[in-house]
Amino acid sequence: MASTNDLKNGMVLDLDGQLWSVVWFQHHKPGKGNTVVRTKLKHVLSGKVVDKTFNSDTKVDTASVDRRDMQYLYHDGSGFVFMDTSTYEQVTISDETVGDAKNYLLEEQVATVAIHEDNPLYIDLPASVELLITYTEPGLQGDRSTGGTKPATLETGLQIQVPLFITNGEKVKVDTRTGDYLGRVA
Repeated sequence: MASTNDLKNGMVLDLDGQLWSVVWFQHHKPGKGNTVVRTKLKHVLSGKVVDKTFNSDTKVDTASVDRRDMQYLYHDGSGFVFMDTSTYEQVTISDETVGDAKNYLLEEQVATVAIHEDNPLYIDLPASVELLITYTEPGLQGDRSTGGTKPATLETGLQIQVPLFITNGEKVKVDTRTGDYLGRVA
């Protein structure tokens, strides 16, 4: 239990059995009435963001979320197998929990796994990853006022848009939040 006066960014709250992460908070003293705490909360599993206002000194349940660095080993058909880099313990995480992160995961890559009561909640990847282009059509220059793009398939199977000068076998940097091409890797 914690008071709303003790809130910090990144703290995870257990509200009505659901986990919410504090994105932003502000203590507000209106002209009349009691002090309130305005917050912006992000649902840990769905990513939904809501605004919620608490009275000052309200007690809220906090949840302990353990963030561990784990190395992705392989996909065994039923889920993704990760190894805790400190204890060497292997954990299988379901496809639903991994979600879109699977488009950026390579074997032996390290990612942060958030765990609450021995249940993996989500995979936290770095902001960008370097992946190999396995297939893309040759780029043709034509009459255009801005640079064109073409589809390219990455080694994870994800298809993204890249500039026309990118060829097969090149490594590119990809934003893991949006799936956008960020640049070539030398």
